[in-house]
Amino acid sequence: PLDGSSNIDVNVSVGTIFAIFERDTSNFNGDDPMSDVLQQGHRQLAAGYIVYGSSTVLTYTTGEGVHMFTLDPTVGGFILAQENVRMPDRGKMYSVNEGNWNSFPRGIQEYLKWCKSEEAGPYTARYIGSLVADFHRTLLRGGIFLYPPTAKSPSGKLRLLYEADPIAFLAEQAGGKATDGQVRILDKQPTSLHERTPLIVGSAREVERVEEFMRKYAEAPVGG
Repeated sequence: PLDGSSNIDVNVSVGTIFAIFERDTSNFNGDDPMSDVLQQGHRQLAAGYIVYGSSTVLTYTTGEGVHMFTLDPTVGGFILAQENVRMPDRGKMYSVNEGNWNSFPRGIQEYLKWCKSEEAGPYTARYIGSLVADFHRTLLRGGIFLYPPTAKSPSGKLRLLYEADPIAFLAEQAGGKATDGQVRILDKQPTSLHERTPLIVGSAREVERVEEFMRKYAEAPVGG
């Protein structure tokens, strides 16, 4: 699917996300073809995205670092722009739809309060509403992207297999982290093709800080 498609008519960056798995014939069930598809994210062979913005950028990994290519229309191909991209370990930028604040878990609410505090700095908020574009910025500049569960969507909104998993693979290959708030994204076992998940991804230290807040307020209900 085209990520951020609701932004097309207002000319905001959109993108395409992809993941490649090796066929797992050991688990294949002829009566259930999905048994071959539902693999954990850490089994990806490759993953990447293309962001269509002021330039067209292809970012991918095969498990040996993250590399970026920019489309050069004069030659009709992608030119290597950045090799072995590393995400900063920390970042002073957070990306989340704060319109859902009242439905966020207490741990996320407290983390966002901390981001705005004198103790924190404070942080800067940036939210495009396109996962590819928001993650692309986070990958290059550091910080964190959050799409937490809400009272209305307790399982999150992003698809595990073809949105969260490839983004998490890229993040980890660049030195970052990705979690659903409790479990590493790449360790989650999908049970359906379009299964959804919360996603917290970004600089390693920033993700760890969110996890600390989530543990501290683990008993508080969503929207608490």
